[in-house]
Amino acid sequence: MKTAITKERAIELLKEHNKEPFHILHGLTVGAVLRWYANELGYGEDADFWEVCGILHDIDFEEYPDEHCIVAPRLLEEAGAEEELIHAVVSHGYGHRVEVKPEHEMEKVLYAADELTGLIWAAAKMRPSKSTKDMEVSSLKKKFKDKRFAAGCSRDVIEKGAEGLGWELPKLMEMTILAMRACEDEVNAEMEKMGAEA
Repeated sequence: MKTAITKERAIELLKEHNKEPFHILHGLTVGAVLRWYANELGYGEDADFWEVCGILHDIDFEEYPDEHCIVAPRLLEEAGAEEELIHAVVSHGYGHRVEVKPEHEMEKVLYAADELTGLIWAAAKMRPSKSTKDMEVSSLKKKFKDKRFAAGCSRDVIEKGAEGLGWELPKLMEMTILAMRACEDEVNAEMEKMGAEA
């Protein structure tokens, strides 16, 4: 799985269509998490593709919140994205906005980890360290059960995502925490760089 869109170009596109720092942070995080998963699951040669999909998965979210995953194909086509990349991006809206089902393992990981990264970041912000580096699955489980905490992060999608991968929920939580720990410094550095450029 290859894409003509480089990571640098993907970040440019993300910033072009998203101005809110939170949305940019989310795109960078999901991209880095997907790269980690690609290497962990034996898809290292496709890691660039996985990362670009993660960075661009919410390309239309800020400008077209009511048409999320519906406008994305046009924006991605205009940017020169391949059909595989467009399918992957759109499939994370399965069951909500679109009926494009996640099929490849990368698409299943994107579907499962997208909402979960949001929940993990929200939980990390509540910690004295403000970091994922000392977070344990047990504390995340408590936040997951509290439906009022980070209410915008769909527990249903996270559970369906784990099921789609054939994993128990704690495995998905543990893997995604490890992924976020691994990329936290890199993502923070990228956000600081953007702040300096702005």
